[in-house]
Amino acid sequence: MLTTESVASATSPPPQASRSDVGTTVLITRLCSLLQEYAEPEHIDIARRAYEHGANSHEGQYRRSGEPYITHPLSVAIILAEMRLDYQSVVAAILHDVIEDTAVTKDELAAEFGTEVAGLVDGVSKLTQIKFENRVEAHAENFRKMILAMTRDIRVILIKLADRLHNMRTLGAMPADKRRRIARETLDIYAPIANRLGMNVLRTELQTLGFQSLYPMRHRVLEKAVKKVRGNRREIVEKIESALKLRLEEEGLASVVVGREKNLYSIYNKMRSKRLPFADVFDVYGFRIIVDKPDTCYRVLGAVHHRYKPVPGRFKDYVAIPKANGYQSLHTVLFGPYGVHIEVQIRAEDMDKVAEAGVAAHWLYKSGDNSDTQAQKYVRDWLHNLLEFQKKAGNSLEFIENVKIDLFPDEVYVFTPKGEIMELPRGATAVDFAYAVHTDVGNTCIAAKIDRRLAPLRTPLVNGQTVEVVATQGGQPNPAWLNFVVTGKARSNIRHFLKNLESKEAIALGRRLLNKSLSEYLLTVSDLPRDRVSNLLKEFSYETLDELLMDIGLGNRMATLVARRLVPEHKMKRSGNDSWVARQPQAIKDVLTRYVPAWLKHDRYAVKPLVIRGTEGMVVSFAKCCRPIPGDPILAVVTAGRGIVVHTEPCKNVGEFRKRPETWLDVEWESKVEGDFLVDIRVDVLNQRGVLATVASAIAAMNGNIANVNISDRDGKYSSLDFVISVRGRKHLANIMRFVRKIDKVVRISRSKG
Repeated sequence: MLTTESVASATSPPPQASRSDVGTTVLITRLCSLLQEYAEPEHIDIARRAYEHGANSHEGQYRRSGEPYITHPLSVAIILAEMRLDYQSVVAAILHDVIEDTAVTKDELAAEFGTEVAGLVDGVSKLTQIKFENRVEAHAENFRKMILAMTRDIRVILIKLADRLHNMRTLGAMPADKRRRIARETLDIYAPIANRLGMNVLRTELQTLGFQSLYPMRHRVLEKAVKKVRGNRREIVEKIESALKLRLEEEGLASVVVGREKNLYSIYNKMRSKRLPFADVFDVYGFRIIVDKPDTCYRVLGAVHHRYKPVPGRFKDYVAIPKANGYQSLHTVLFGPYGVHIEVQIRAEDMDKVAEAGVAAHWLYKSGDNSDTQAQKYVRDWLHNLLEFQKKAGNSLEFIENVKIDLFPDEVYVFTPKGEIMELPRGATAVDFAYAVHTDVGNTCIAAKIDRRLAPLRTPLVNGQTVEVVATQGGQPNPAWLNFVVTGKARSNIRHFLKNLESKEAIALGRRLLNKSLSEYLLTVSDLPRDRVSNLLKEFSYETLDELLMDIGLGNRMATLVARRLVPEHKMKRSGNDSWVARQPQAIKDVLTRYVPAWLKHDRYAVKPLVIRGTEGMVVSFAKCCRPIPGDPILAVVTAGRGIVVHTEPCKNVGEFRKRPETWLDVEWESKVEGDFLVDIRVDVLNQRGVLATVASAIAAMNGNIANVNISDRDGKYSSLDFVISVRGRKHLANIMRFVRKIDKVVRISRSKG
């Protein structure tokens, strides 16, 4: 199978294809010329040998543009050589499609070019042998493989990014629908990865090319607008540049001052996100000042602030607190001449290299130097988080969702109680912070202190805050956290914990349900013959009994039907009469047992209702239509995938289920039920100022927690307040209603039921 992005899917050349290999010769000459600037002669020979191997392997394959296919891997290798990457990366780039698109195997590559090159090529190759249900799943799994290969060797993603860049440069040969799909993928995944790795030059080109292919009309309009005003801007830029240079010379600060222009995609995004006209976005002038060392950055900052006044709140120090990808620079915004704003970035020469090439700046060709720089350590921390996502994600789609969240960080910097700096995405909460500290801290956190004051866990964090997490051994993640956490690490760990928790709860509930059904035959799960259990598990394709119990607990299999398959024949015959009685609805059982012999009323033969304790967790839920609370007469409906849903007996929504007794269960409350339960009440009041606060205070005074409230005007004189409150049971609810009824502004109070 050939790659969609770059291969012609043909073994014979298209009509426009040239047989001449002049273009290929130019490319290999260019590549060798670049390698001569930094690589050893023997390594250049290996690269040339890789070219010959790749050319032979791809013989007869052509790109949609009509060029021999080998021109693509050569172009990818040239992009990496321009970055000064090591020779193994360049060789792997030349060979990066041979495993996927030709008969060459990984072992053959390892024998010819070494295991390191073969590993890089395998990491870049897509999954092609596995069949997927749809394109979305295939794309997600391919991306997952690429990310995991990247965690083993960062050079995999550098080759993949260069591969994507060349495909974007030659995207014009593709059909329109594929151009748009590939451009969207580039903007959603590859450009953000380049940004996360600090590769600014590569990111900018990917964004520009992606924007051009995805929105060609918008790109043309913006490009035309930029060209139109560029002439007027040039004079202003030159004047500001001269003023900044003069000021720095007066201070004796050696520097390079360069005016810069935003790329079109950046302009488009700013216009769209902030709903600004083009004139407002393009009216900001950007300059970069490059100096010799970090200390000089702060002296230059003082000089430019002396020349032009700074805009309050628009200064960022990424030198003292680098970004997660290792980026370092001082950012400031100034009030410039002619009423314009000036954005200035100040950084040292080494910082500038990292800003432009990112982690690739630290993967330059070296002999035997495997030491990590600070930028690589930042990237490795990120890759470690990706490995955690992979372990906790349920499937490829969930994994790619978590990674996408992590690829768009607009940073917030907060402090631990010990003064350590933590970097989080904008909008991150105390729960995100807890998981950033450690997974176990996140899983057990129960409260947070922000600047030494208790704050809700959902509180968004802002720059400079000191955050302390209160954790306890009995704490556990709450499903509601998924509504406000923003980091991929927090989201994946919460989901993983809840899945495991749900499995345990489902197994426990399934065992109770099966035991209840087996009680008709005077049996329990532990009494069942092993051979019957094993045969049934094999028939239903389960590996363990727990898997069967979990499906029963989740409502995917009926406990009564499973019980009948498991009970031995002699037990089935002996319990024929009493099990038939037991399977009838309660009303019929009441009538029958009045007239049947007394022995049927014996406890041995009675099938007791399932006891609801309130601690079953996610596999037992309480219907929102009638909101049952302890003390209410109840019944339960078994729902596939959700387990048991408990309703009040008078609830109108169970009418349909009553016609199908096999789908519902007799249940009853345990004598001492734990926890709080939500209930709806309606309070009709006189329409007067402060009445809502009065009623809410009364509910709170009786230890009722208000989860939600809606207000509706009935007429000018009366209003209805619909509360959702949590109570411990009917007695607690009755006390609250009695207390609220005493308020003189309350006309009527009632419990709302389905």
